[in-house]
Amino acid sequence: MERGNHTSVSEFILLGLSSQLERQELIFGLFFVMYLVAAAGNLLIILAVGSDSHLHTPMYFFLSNLSLVDFCFISATVPKMLMNIQMQIQSISYGGCLAQIYFCILLANMDNFLLTAMAYDRYVAICHPLHYSIMMSLQICALMLGSSWLIANFHSLLHTLLMARLEFCASNVTPYFFCDLIPLLQLSCSNTQLNQLMILLVGGLIILIPFLGILVSYIHIVSAVLKVPSAQGKQKAFSTCGSHLTVVILFYGTITGVYLSPSSSHSAEKDSPASVMYMVVTPMLNPFMYCLRNKDIKGALRKLLSLKALFCR
Repeated sequence: MERGNHTSVSEFILLGLSSQLERQELIFGLFFVMYLVAAAGNLLIILAVGSDSHLHTPMYFFLSNLSLVDFCFISATVPKMLMNIQMQIQSISYGGCLAQIYFCILLANMDNFLLTAMAYDRYVAICHPLHYSIMMSLQICALMLGSSWLIANFHSLLHTLLMARLEFCASNVTPYFFCDLIPLLQLSCSNTQLNQLMILLVGGLIILIPFLGILVSYIHIVSAVLKVPSAQGKQKAFSTCGSHLTVVILFYGTITGVYLSPSSSHSAEKDSPASVMYMVVTPMLNPFMYCLRNKDIKGALRKLLSLKALFCR
């Protein structure tokens, strides 16, 4: 296609999850409640961990960071979608779209790395309890967190800059509720082979390597727990990993289906529910999964809420 036929795109149209007015009202109510629940749940975990000195351990350090990332993750897309429904508009600026891409990739990567760090923490606690304080020292935890942010920023910046070089022709309409890589690549009239290659190679490695780390950690954990003679000891060890394992399955199952499947298999009907799962449902469920199975978090939350009630009197 000749360059003269190209048009400059100043905004994109997000069709959202439904074009019917009745459904949009239902979607608004549902997503508004999910956002409030996710925000309250994740912020409560951050406050609970910060206010209780007994929870100033590597496990809860990573959990509070995961809650912060999940709060930011859901805040990167849902408020804009709610505003569009409320104001009966569907547009997002070109710059706003690139910003959404950057933050969504950044925060998804951080979810990925933090889940891996938490798996490693459980591996060290169960398989090497005598060396836990050395292997999970404050310096090592800070290094793991800092390197995660650095790699996540590099990866999100790479895809954002590659997206910014593309040109868009006839259509600027995407049948999704936020700006995502795959749908925008399908709208571009430029050559997107480099973008798709980077998604498969760099994105694949960033998802695969941490996932393999989690898998290896759990293989060692299961092997160590099976050697524990008492049934009570086994149950206690597995209970500390159950909630984390549930989150891992939910996160990797949906994000792999969206980004690492062949481009020919992508469609709004299949990808939208998966996107809602890992961008909205998972951040909302994470606080419940960790709180319901964790006595320490529940105890810290009770203290926090009782303190709040005391100040409100």
